[in-house]
Amino acid sequence: MIELFFLKDPSDDQKNQILSLYHERRWWPESITDAHRVQQVIDGSHCFVAAFSGQELAGMGRALSDRTGDAYIHDVTVREEFRNHGLGRRIIQSLTQRLKQDGITWVALIAEGGSHGFYEKTDFRIMENARPMYRWMI
Repeated sequence: MIELFFLKDPSDDQKNQILSLYHERRWWPESITDAHRVQQVIDGSHCFVAAFSGQELAGMGRALSDRTGDAYIHDVTVREEFRNHGLGRRIIQSLTQRLKQDGITWVALIAEGGSHGFYEKTDFRIMENARPMYRWMI
């Protein structure tokens, strides 16, 4: 059974597993080895959901917000061995329910590499006439 938790103060083991998942997804370079950075990410998020199968991290996701009206879902992923069983959908549902409870009325995300079909199944829609943009600050 996989349980979802809103993390605020994860254990060192949980931080290390989250760090490993960031590396696995290639969202963070291997040179980032300090699990304290995971705590900074959690502290800077509106909410952070982690899914565990026993003590093993199966997936995660988080929301960033102005805590007034807008939010962005970020860093949603499920480990390969836990995919295709609805866990990603559960993570999205947990995040959006929490955001709604907290008074957030508009939620967006950037769907990476062909994942938009998954998000459409969770009631997200393509923003017409919008284009994601970024700027590296390194």
